[in-house]
Amino acid sequence: MATIKDVAKAAGVSIGIVSKAFNNYPDISDKTRKRILEVAAEMNYTPNVIAKNLSSKKRLTIGMITSGFLDMNGKDNYNAFNLFKGAYSAVEDNQYELAYFFTDTNRQKQKSYTQFCRERNIGGAILQGISVNDPYFQDLVDTKIPCVLIDISTNSNNGLISNVSTNNFEASRDIANYLIERNHRDIAVIAGKVETVVNSQRIEGVLAAFQSNKLELKEEDVLYADFSEELAYERTKEYLKQKVPTAFLCFSDLMAFGVMKAVKEAGLRIPEDISITGFDGLIITEYTQPLLTTVKQDFFEIGKQAALLLQQMMDNHDDRLIGKKVYIEHEIIERESVKRLKL
Repeated sequence: MATIKDVAKAAGVSIGIVSKAFNNYPDISDKTRKRILEVAAEMNYTPNVIAKNLSSKKRLTIGMITSGFLDMNGKDNYNAFNLFKGAYSAVEDNQYELAYFFTDTNRQKQKSYTQFCRERNIGGAILQGISVNDPYFQDLVDTKIPCVLIDISTNSNNGLISNVSTNNFEASRDIANYLIERNHRDIAVIAGKVETVVNSQRIEGVLAAFQSNKLELKEEDVLYADFSEELAYERTKEYLKQKVPTAFLCFSDLMAFGVMKAVKEAGLRIPEDISITGFDGLIITEYTQPLLTTVKQDFFEIGKQAALLLQQMMDNHDDRLIGKKVYIEHEIIERESVKRLKL
């Protein structure tokens, strides 16, 4: 197998000139570049992408770093797949390589975000599944490596950090208004993890909808279930022993599945006795009984826009990209799990 040294010898140039020809450096002539590429083709020489990345002044690897992958429920893996697929669609025709990496909170403590990226020659990263308590999130304050956060934001003044997500405030406000417009006033909220940004934004959206309709969301009607189907099931079982609302507004489809199970076990009908809404748009919501009304997030577009934004940040030093927030449109999918109440 031919090496770069063999190509240099055959073309009568130095190894450095061959490297510059393959990396499109402007300080060699088109004639020399053409001759080197022709010699390389004749010798069936192909440059090693990893070696090229290491030798390049620009780091060409985009790292998509996902935290908590093992904690994902099998039912929501399809959304993660669409996120990855969207990111890949944004880089497939350009000079960048997209690499996937998986981590968790404990592994993040072993080495910093910067060290992790440098060791893998990552020039920019998309961070997904990161929480505000994770070491990598704390490391971003001083990072010099461009990154795009998915579903989380930071108050850091570091201009190398941007954000792509659904507008969780507007989405949760919309689904709350959807229930209120159908005359639901006694609504219980199945929330996620208290410490997550997504959860806080969705709570704020629900509160805004309640306040604009002169309704009160009582503390005892907000049940935190950590985005867990099983915990949502347990919380709902206990809640129904004390009170039966007209609707449950859930911050994830997975939690909605748990609520549906608890409601049915209590001998109540959906939506005749209790209406239920989800959030995410998991494909399995198309097969529940009854079919689940939900907020659909476009995970493919979120992944795609995150990768496109990151490439802009890596290619340009544009002040307009500093701390940029990109919101991807959501959609309320109206199905069978919500009943319009009579006044």
